[in-house]
Amino acid sequence: MELVLDGQSLTLEQIESFLKGNLKVSISTKAKQRINKSRKLVEKWVEEGEVVYGITTGFGEFANVSISKSDLEQLQENLILSHSAGVGEPLPPFIVKIMMLLRVNALSRGFSGIRYSTLQLLLEMINHNIIPVIPSQGSVGSSGDLAPLSHLVLTMIGKSEVQIFNDVINDDPAKFKKVNAKTAFNKFGLTPVKLAAKEGLALINGTQMMTAFAAYICIEAKKLLTHADIAAALSHEALRGTDKAYDKRIHKLRPFKGQLETAENMLAMIEGSEIRVSHLDNDPRVQDSYSIRCIPQIHGATRDTINYVVSVTEIELNSVNDNPLIFPDDNQHIEGGNFHGQPIALVMDFMAIALSELANVSERRIERLVNGSLSMLPRFLTKNGGLNSGLMIAQYTAAALVSENKTLAHPASVDSIPTSANQEDHNSMGSIAARKCYEVLKNVENVISIELLTAAQGIEFLKPLKCGKGTSLVHQEIREHVKELKEDRIIHKDIDTIKNLLKNGDLLKILKGKVNLH
Repeated sequence: MELVLDGQSLTLEQIESFLKGNLKVSISTKAKQRINKSRKLVEKWVEEGEVVYGITTGFGEFANVSISKSDLEQLQENLILSHSAGVGEPLPPFIVKIMMLLRVNALSRGFSGIRYSTLQLLLEMINHNIIPVIPSQGSVGSSGDLAPLSHLVLTMIGKSEVQIFNDVINDDPAKFKKVNAKTAFNKFGLTPVKLAAKEGLALINGTQMMTAFAAYICIEAKKLLTHADIAAALSHEALRGTDKAYDKRIHKLRPFKGQLETAENMLAMIEGSEIRVSHLDNDPRVQDSYSIRCIPQIHGATRDTINYVVSVTEIELNSVNDNPLIFPDDNQHIEGGNFHGQPIALVMDFMAIALSELANVSERRIERLVNGSLSMLPRFLTKNGGLNSGLMIAQYTAAALVSENKTLAHPASVDSIPTSANQEDHNSMGSIAARKCYEVLKNVENVISIELLTAAQGIEFLKPLKCGKGTSLVHQEIREHVKELKEDRIIHKDIDTIKNLLKNGDLLKILKGKVNLH
């Protein structure tokens, strides 16, 4: 299969297929025509000596400095060299690959004045899995992700390092092998590009780093949310909760879509539960704790937030976000601010908060499971407590991750700082928001994995009673990979194993066609 870009129709589903299927990428015929039309106009202006920001002038505070025609190519190269000022650990290679895809897609709209031949090199790099090594820090989200994108273009002009992947990209640091970009190009018969007027600016003036993170986070967050409902349902069984709080009549009176869907997920998972039937009578509890009773309200609010963030991210995927923009039909160039990262900055901060709440409430259920006075199960879910510590420290780990998320969820977007001699006097900090949100996502994956591990262990003490339709399938799948904890062992391995089930979608696969989940 091939992914054909036209700058207007890229979806999150296509991005996921692009990564997992290692899809080849091309540009549509109509997009090529638009690109060429825009480029001809730029070349006309260069010949006529028209004053156009970033084409015949300097950048930022130097916008009032005219550049001679003989220096225009050097201007573009200097832009890349000077703006390649990033620091810190390299970005994950799969994020860089999404960045490359998104930059090609944005430039395919034909409003940026770049040559098609220059874009062709970027396509070849994508298709051969030649992935630039890009420092993760240095972007303030002002004129987009200037430093990270400059490091990307630095490889295109043959002046930096890349990694070559033979197949689907992995993010195992032990497998990283850096090579010079020119060496990589020689391997595939490619030649570094010599940037022409406007091209350096067109390539780096955009939000592709933060949006690459946003796209990946949206893809994973939607799946993680379903896993959070699955884990909550398993905990509900182990804690012998009531299903009254999931009654549709309650949720119709507060009809948030996410709340309704989460309640339906919970009922679908525990349908037919013998555990639930066992305590319908003679149970002194009138209602459950919030972490069980309010799952539809808490998870549902996160569900609605994720859907909102997805809607914003999908707009940005197909937006033109550089400056100046070229309008060949009108024979005009217009200086503006589509590069500003504010839309993505805000939703990445919002997403970090929403995902953190999934972990917050998950950890509270984990605590209830291991706390014998709350769960009515053996303390720390071990039969021979004292000699064995059981899952005591698994809860510590969840608590640590939740606490870390509280710091990471502090919004980056409210902390603007001016740059470029105050010409750029409000910056979005979108890349910082996106990187923080990515860390939150990883932490939440681990917390949900710990809840699945803990709830599965709790259910062992309720046998021979059986779980519900969906929870039984999940419990069985977990037991295929992680055995019941009968005596202490290395818990880290169990958490990792369950996290792999989550990341690979194994739990969703066993439920597909058997339990209808949103």
